[in-house]
Amino acid sequence: MTAVRCLPGRAAREASALSIREKIEQEIRQRGPMPFSRYMQICLYDPAHGYYSANAEQFGKAGDFYTSSDVHAVFGRLLARQFDQMWQALDRPPKIEILELGPGRGLFARDVLDWSNKKFPDFFAALTYTLQESSPALRARLRDNLREHIGTGKAAVPEERSSLAPLVWGRVPLPVQAERSSAPADICRSLSPDAPLIVFANEFFDALPVEILGTAGKLYIALENNRLRETWLPPLPEELEFLDRYGVHPEPGERIEVPILAQNWIRQTAHSIPLGLLLIIDYGYTRNQQLSGRYHGTLMAYRHHSASPDPYQAPGEQDLTAHVNFTALAAACEQAGMQFEKLLTQSQFLMDIGEKNQFADAFEDCRIPQERAKVALQLKHLVTPVGMGENFQVLIASRAVDRKKIAALSGLNFGSGSQLSAISSQ
Repeated sequence: MTAVRCLPGRAAREASALSIREKIEQEIRQRGPMPFSRYMQICLYDPAHGYYSANAEQFGKAGDFYTSSDVHAVFGRLLARQFDQMWQALDRPPKIEILELGPGRGLFARDVLDWSNKKFPDFFAALTYTLQESSPALRARLRDNLREHIGTGKAAVPEERSSLAPLVWGRVPLPVQAERSSAPADICRSLSPDAPLIVFANEFFDALPVEILGTAGKLYIALENNRLRETWLPPLPEELEFLDRYGVHPEPGERIEVPILAQNWIRQTAHSIPLGLLLIIDYGYTRNQQLSGRYHGTLMAYRHHSASPDPYQAPGEQDLTAHVNFTALAAACEQAGMQFEKLLTQSQFLMDIGEKNQFADAFEDCRIPQERAKVALQLKHLVTPVGMGENFQVLIASRAVDRKKIAALSGLNFGSGSQLSAISSQ
């Protein structure tokens, strides 16, 4: 996850003393109406008080949201199988790196490492797992949760070598380039740049700031009588071009997100993979789904598992997310020279990985029928339409990997659907 750059010295201390709302108001007074993307960036990533920066308690059932790894360890176990197959498709190199963007508390990484160590020892011996997280509070949590694997050198939590520059009025800058690295600044690798790399991002792109367009123009935040209010100004040509190519233009009363920053991220990330794969899992849509009338305006705020369409209710204290435009992400991968493989639902992806051994990864630790029944319910939540299965999409792209070996990956071979009956019978 990205963060706003820290200010040096006295300016930083003064800025940290301000609340999120005070910082937003101050910036608007100094610079004029603020694009919604900048508002969202401050709310989520302000170093002192941003939603993702201030604390590490948002995750899990007691927090504001939970991810697939909070449901059951089988999510990481199934992905460990897929990562092992990807390593084999790369001809079993002696070293391979998985780099996870926005890893949260590290539950997924721990599940992958533990299961790989137990079931795929050759892959585990070659693996270095890098967890890239901008929040200092979450980095501390990661180092605690992965202490054993960090101690043995199998996992690394690097300090941020650089940060995303603040979104400025009129344009969205690319990340500042890092020193001593030929890779884009936002990718902090543990192995050498030429080592095979798998970049994994689960619920990362939905939290990147977005622009919002309506029929009146582009959404900005202004101050009027010391109150925040919305105003509309002309959009940039690149934002209109994005809708022409990858989305739909808003009808009266509609608001459409334009994820320019996500496009910058995916291009930079794709260029950082000299040999390997990119795996993105997130809730999102395709352009065809938008053309059919769905997903016209997906921005939501979440607080204590309650959803609200009001992003201004509690700045810095609620999660702000927007569904991911997978048509645009796939196009950006191809423009960066990667081979877009396939777009699947999470249900299709996970069920096909688990089909061969009847989801033994999920049930191996169960000793009594009641435990199996509980795990079956958790697994269904991951793969069925009423849970996460149909709402989440899976994008896979590759560079310099044998096409036939990619096609043989189990997650890309969704079959007849008989897998669901196997779960139901447990």
